[in-house]
Amino acid sequence: MNNELTFEALGLSSDILNALAKKGFEKPTPIQQKTIPLLLQGERDIIGQAQTGTGKTAAFGLPLLERIRPEKGKVQAIVLVPTRELALQVYEEISSYQTGNKLTILPVYGGQGMDVQLRQLKSGVDIVVGTPGRVMDHLRRRSLKLDHVKFAVLDEADEMLNMGFIDDIETILEYIPETRRMLLFSATMPSRIRQLAKRFMGEFDEVSIEKVEGEKAQITHTYYEMFNEDKMTVLTRIIDTNPGFYGLVFCRTRAGSDRLAKDLSAAGYDAEALHGDVSQAQRERILDKFKMKKIHLLVATDVAARGIDVNNLSHVVNFDIPGEAETYTHRIGRTGRAGKTGEAITFIVPREFRALQMIMQQTRFQIAKQQVPTLQEALEQRRAAVKHEIFKRIMTTTPTDEVKALAVELLSKTEPELLVSALLQQNFGRQLQAQQMREIKQLPSKGSDSPRTRESRDRVRSGGKGGHDSLFFGKGKTDGWKSNRLIQYISDTAGIPTKSIAKVDLFQKHAIITVESDCANTILEKFRTPKGQRPLVRRDRD
Repeated sequence: MNNELTFEALGLSSDILNALAKKGFEKPTPIQQKTIPLLLQGERDIIGQAQTGTGKTAAFGLPLLERIRPEKGKVQAIVLVPTRELALQVYEEISSYQTGNKLTILPVYGGQGMDVQLRQLKSGVDIVVGTPGRVMDHLRRRSLKLDHVKFAVLDEADEMLNMGFIDDIETILEYIPETRRMLLFSATMPSRIRQLAKRFMGEFDEVSIEKVEGEKAQITHTYYEMFNEDKMTVLTRIIDTNPGFYGLVFCRTRAGSDRLAKDLSAAGYDAEALHGDVSQAQRERILDKFKMKKIHLLVATDVAARGIDVNNLSHVVNFDIPGEAETYTHRIGRTGRAGKTGEAITFIVPREFRALQMIMQQTRFQIAKQQVPTLQEALEQRRAAVKHEIFKRIMTTTPTDEVKALAVELLSKTEPELLVSALLQQNFGRQLQAQQMREIKQLPSKGSDSPRTRESRDRVRSGGKGGHDSLFFGKGKTDGWKSNRLIQYISDTAGIPTKSIAKVDLFQKHAIITVESDCANTILEKFRTPKGQRPLVRRDRD
């Protein structure tokens, strides 16, 4: 594909070209180069395989604007997306390309008042961008009619499959005329998506940019090996030694993401958690802060991170290694976008080395081992950051005469070194104190044994304790529980020592118990319930 191809050469109208120029878009991305001419000139269905962040929305949105004309408010195109965030993003982007005789575009998703959507649908809409669940709600109410749809777009089809929407999608497609044109975009093509295409699509053109040389090279893949209890310390050292760190940190569980975000905040880092227990209003507030860089660290679970679309992330950190290679690909695809470089970092404990090898084998990414930055390196970077912040304040602050007079008075009565030291201690003390930074346990020397042998030796050194597991306890503060009482209750019921329970995080309606892995199964066995009943204690999963 000719990388010098222009938007004008693709056959777009002058109105659209003017809108693109105003937005600063100079040349089309590979998926746009391949897809736009097919949609403008052909009549076949299209399957497009491309990662998030490659320009898919414009690839189908621009031709929709070119080929659809207002028809008394009848819905002529429907775009199905997996999350409400993506519905809003697609709606906003397509709307931004409109000029002149505008089409009416409506996003429909859960979490927004139904009355607003009902009024707009009743007054007439040309294009609907929605999540499968809310579209189904409107179909049941008969507030949405799809019998005039000419274009049906499935965006991020594999994500909708992963989220369990495939049956809803099939139902929605049954409402749409067979004469419509269907466009399916997906980062991966699992067999279930292929079956969907075979059932609902006619003859189709297939475009793919998944293997474009150079795109994967924009991301550097590294991993760090450590003991589980050192993960937080390693993460802070990486943040400290990477000025401008702006990234997503993935945890396996809701409780894990909550704990990490709280620990990071307590250590002075601007971080917030995003997981399944976060309300929609909170989610939108957190994402807005993240996009505006009011926070630089977003700690998320895989489910909660779906639909997050931020183009300039410097890092993606797998704080917990993903269980599948496909999950790794989805996670790291959020950095290194739009020609920018990014870094994908994975944390592993010794027993997870084989899982890492499996990811490398299936993705064909070369993930290189890195040494954890030393305490001294991290401290030097912290000092450099403090100096940078101070000089920035000096350059951007204009002191009043009163402040200057007070400064002269203080300097006349106090040694400058003592004065500056006191101000530094007051404002940056935590960042500059080496004693606040934990040392990291050294892993066994490499070369003399295998990862499995190292793991066994680690268990012997720690008294037979092979790490920790998280368990979910189905009651919390509102039920009258306190941490000490809960520890004693678990200990007495399961017959394990209280010292085997490393930590209890108590919330309003539940608690997360961190226990030695050797004791986790014993606890679960003691709290087992008859089939069909929800156990009081279970493994913590998102």
